[in-house]
Amino acid sequence: MAMPNFHPPSSIGVIFYCHISCDTLKKASKSRKMMNINSKESALVLLLSAFLFLTCGYAQDAALVPAIITFGDSAVDYSSYLVDAFSSFVKNLYGLGARKIGVTSLPPLGCLPAARTLFGFNENGCVSRLNTDAQGFNKKVNSAAANLQKQLPGLKIVIFDIYKPLYDLVQSPSKFGFVEASRGCCGTGTVETTSLLCNPKSPGTCSNATEYVFWDSVHPSQAANQVLADALIVQGIALIT
Repeated sequence: MAMPNFHPPSSIGVIFYCHISCDTLKKASKSRKMMNINSKESALVLLLSAFLFLTCGYAQDAALVPAIITFGDSAVDYSSYLVDAFSSFVKNLYGLGARKIGVTSLPPLGCLPAARTLFGFNENGCVSRLNTDAQGFNKKVNSAAANLQKQLPGLKIVIFDIYKPLYDLVQSPSKFGFVEASRGCCGTGTVETTSLLCNPKSPGTCSNATEYVFWDSVHPSQAANQVLADALIVQGIALIT
C-alpha cells in the first residue's frame, strides 16, 4: 500500500471515467454485430448507457507541455481543431447509444508549474496568455456541447469546469489547507512529469505531498484532486436528474 504522502495523483472519475478511442468503439460495435447480440443485451450498450466521463484534447497520461506549446503557437486554430474533434467524437458515441456524457474542461494551463518554468519569464505567478487560451477553448467547447444537445435528442452532456476550482487552489492555497502551489512535490517540481521522472524515490521529492497543490509539474496532487472532485460532483447532478 502506498504511503498517503507519496501517493501520485489519480484521475478524477467523479461518475465514470472512460478514456476510449473511436476506433475501439467501432471495433466493439462490429463485434457486437458479428455476434448477433441484441443491442439491449450487449455489454457495449450497457456501457454506453451508463455515465461516460471523458477527457478530450490530450492523452490522459501524456505531459501537457506539448499541448501548451501548440497552444502558444496557434491557440485559435488548435482549439478549433480540438472542438471539431470533440463534436465528432460525441456524435460517434451518441450513434453507439451513449446518452449521458461528462467532459472535463481544460485547466488553467498557465498556472501549471511546467508552464511557469517554460513561459513565465516576465511574469510573477500564472502565465496569463496561456490561461486566456485555455478559457477561449473552454468557451468553445461549452458552446459546442450546447449545440450538440439541441441536435441530438435525449443527449445529456455536462462540461465539468476544472478551470475555476484549480485556479482558486493556485491563487489561495492556504484557504484550502495547502502550502505550496507554484511547484510540484516531485523532484524540483518545475519540469518533471511521468512516473519515470516523478515517483516517491525521485531525488528531491517532498515528504509532505498533501501540502502541495501539484504532484509534479503538470498533475495536481491527490489532496488537490480531492478538492477538485468535490467541486465537480455538484456540476454532475444534471447527468442523473
